[in-house]
Amino acid sequence: MKKKKVPKKLQGVLWSVNVSRLDLEKDKHYIIHQILIYGGFKEIKWLFKTYLRKEIVNVFLEPYKNYPEKTFYFAKNYLLGLKNISLDNNDYVTSISGSVRPRTSGSL
Repeated sequence: MKKKKVPKKLQGVLWSVNVSRLDLEKDKHYIIHQILIYGGFKEIKWLFKTYLRKEIVNVFLEPYKNYPEKTFYFAKNYLLGLKNISLDNNDYVTSISGSVRPRTSGSL
């Protein structure tokens, strides 16, 4: 990977941290997941130019509970080509009110 900085144009997708403070290696989990969740085609193109596909997949395989359900399946199945890999969407998918897990009367 080339020594590059995170471009200012990604600030809208990486809103919780000033991009000038991000390190491409140390902060790659945050960067990769945020772009997969909130990025458009330009941001995703930048992601694949900046990181190796294998590296993006390895980061994705570490659960990050912040994906809307449709975004999770799109990233997993189409962007990363992981259709044949079974992942527990409870480790990734969230909703406005919290995790998407079946609730029982005992959990309320």
